[in-house]
Amino acid sequence: MQTTYSSTQPVRSDIDALEGPTVVEFGASWCGYCQGAQPAIAEAFAAHPGVRHLRIEDGPGRRLGRSFRVKLWPTLVFLSGGQEVARVVRPAGVQEIERALAAIDSSA
Repeated sequence: MQTTYSSTQPVRSDIDALEGPTVVEFGASWCGYCQGAQPAIAEAFAAHPGVRHLRIEDGPGRRLGRSFRVKLWPTLVFLSGGQEVARVVRPAGVQEIERALAAIDSSA
């Protein structure tokens, strides 16, 4: 699992072309909500090692987050074959993340 938010953003077409299960997490390292959600995110991902997890720094002028209509952080977008299957905004606990991961990870 990636531990920091990448300031380099892929373009949306690259995200849409990804094969397999992927989660794109939008947030910022200084965001208190993002920091508070990390233990639940880490716990949920521990049971899904085959899921690609991209942590992307979001903010004003950041096009990738806007293309996914991100409004609050952290927002986790769950993709299968580049298509959005589920979304979790400001997760309250590990269960809602696990449910969304189960929707994209058939190997679990």
